Amino acid sequence: MAKTIVVKQVGSPIRRPEIQRQTLIGLGLNKMHRTRELEDTPAIRGMVAKIPHLVEIIEERG
Repeated sequence: MAKTIVVKQVGSPIRRPEIQRQTLIGLGLNKMHRTRELEDTPAIRGMVAKIPHLVEIIEERG
C-alpha cells in the first residue's frame, strides 16, 4: 500500500495570490477545515511546502 498524508486547510485563500488559490484547488481543498488524504509524493509535498500558511499535515499513514 502506498504511503499517504492527510492534509487539512487551515487558512483562507481570500486576498492571496492566484497561484496559491490554484495550489489549494490542485490539492483538492477549497473550504476551511476540509481534509484530504493524498498520496505521499514529492509533487504533493512540494505543493504543501508552497502554502504552509494555508494547510497543515495532520497525519502520515504508511
